[in-house]
Amino acid sequence: MDAPTTYQLHIHVAQPLRLQIGRFGEFEFPAGNYVYTGSARRNFEARVARHLRRDKRLRWHIDYLLAAPGVTVVEVARSGEPECALNQATAGEVLVAGFGASDCRRGCGSHLKFTGTSG
Repeated sequence: MDAPTTYQLHIHVAQPLRLQIGRFGEFEFPAGNYVYTGSARRNFEARVARHLRRDKRLRWHIDYLLAAPGVTVVEVARSGEPECALNQATAGEVLVAGFGASDCRRGCGSHLKFTGTSG
């Protein structure tokens, strides 16, 4: 397999949240599980490690969600699939249109999907 360029963060939100996502707006995030699809052509592992750190400047939409209390990344899946193809093949519901997809040209609608609650 080629070196990965795409990743999916499997995220658990412990309690419902209302978050301000930078200038993007304020949104509701129900408790449950989410998958965020992203990519990095350079410094791939550094990008993934940055997402896993709590202490960072909030730059991308996903940073605001990951910095919230009770939000944890439970798994990181790496892939060589193109970002949008992987995102579109991932089941889930778009709760925040445009989240993480401001540079998306494939009509994904969002690169964050709510995959439901566990238990």
